[in-house]
Amino acid sequence: MNTIQKKIVTSRTRSLSIVIPTYNESQNIVKILDSLDHLLPREMDAEIIVVDDNSPDGTGIVAEEYAKKSKGGSYPVQVIRRENKYGLGSAILAGIEHSKGDAVVVMDSDLSHPPQTIPKMIEELHSSDCDIVIASRYVKGGSTSGWPLKRRLISKGATKIAQHGLGIKIKDPMSGFFAFRRHIINNIKFDAIGYKILLEILVKAKGAKVKEIPYAFTDRKTGSSKLDLSVSFDYLKSIWRLYRYGKSFRENEKRTSVRFLSKAGRFYTVGASGLLVNYFVSFLFGAVLSNLWYIYATMIGIIFSMTSNFILNKIWTFEDRDFDLKKTLLQYGLFLGFSGIGAVFQLLAIYALVESQHINYSLALFVAVAIASVGNFILNKKWTFQEKVWS
Repeated sequence: MNTIQKKIVTSRTRSLSIVIPTYNESQNIVKILDSLDHLLPREMDAEIIVVDDNSPDGTGIVAEEYAKKSKGGSYPVQVIRRENKYGLGSAILAGIEHSKGDAVVVMDSDLSHPPQTIPKMIEELHSSDCDIVIASRYVKGGSTSGWPLKRRLISKGATKIAQHGLGIKIKDPMSGFFAFRRHIINNIKFDAIGYKILLEILVKAKGAKVKEIPYAFTDRKTGSSKLDLSVSFDYLKSIWRLYRYGKSFRENEKRTSVRFLSKAGRFYTVGASGLLVNYFVSFLFGAVLSNLWYIYATMIGIIFSMTSNFILNKIWTFEDRDFDLKKTLLQYGLFLGFSGIGAVFQLLAIYALVESQHINYSLALFVAVAIASVGNFILNKKWTFQEKVWS
């Protein structure tokens, strides 16, 4: 037993449940279960709960066979096999509901979350007087490896949306690897939309003390990523729900500077969501569905992202619920006009970066979209939605 394991056992006043949601992870599930069995101290009161969404590759069956063979071993392994693919968020909640531990760890089953980090997480949970411990890729000492540029950009974009849209201060709110004290979720009603239950806990568990510890994320070696366009839309839907949940806490804000920065944050959060829409649609038309020239694919991405940005900004950023046809069309025209200026710049910048500087299209696309958003907030605030700039 190493030093950290001894500290856990010595200071332990609670039992532990480890929840592992799975879908098509038959090549990884035994490895992760074996790792946990060898890593956690024998004296620890722990359980492992695998929640499988009827994986076509038989992950649930593999996990059940492992559970039968390991009976009487170090830790009980419980397998919950659900009849359909209900989603990662609800799988985690199902695991939590069936668990008995006063401390709960949530982790992925693809070996991207190293089990070796769990003892440190539990030690921090017990010794640092905190309620949530997040294994973070973005604090000092944390890292990611094996990710292509596209995945890095998506992760950073989603993180910025959560931070600015929901007012979350931690560096890795998108982490799927975390531990928490069960009592902090006793009065939380979960929506379970999207795939990040941690976000709901951070927003709804008022007053919870949070600590981030570093870990090295390693991309999966086998199986395929679950990230796709539907997951991205579910994420944006969950952000919207969580924003609405916290709205009542912001409605009484009187300071002009705070209101201005709040709207600016929302505007650029929408811009970040537009970046995701732009990237996905451009990539879809430029590399997946057809072999369109990258300029044409980018133009299609721009149209989709400008439309989604207008709708989100009207409803969310500027809280304009008046959808009178004439007024809305006028606003849409102005929004497109101002966005068009940025779009022209975006196309020129992408062309220059790709053709002249020979920069990778994915990176050029990201840089150009980010730069083109500058100035749009002020123009649209003043002219499209008829608000004073400083308000």
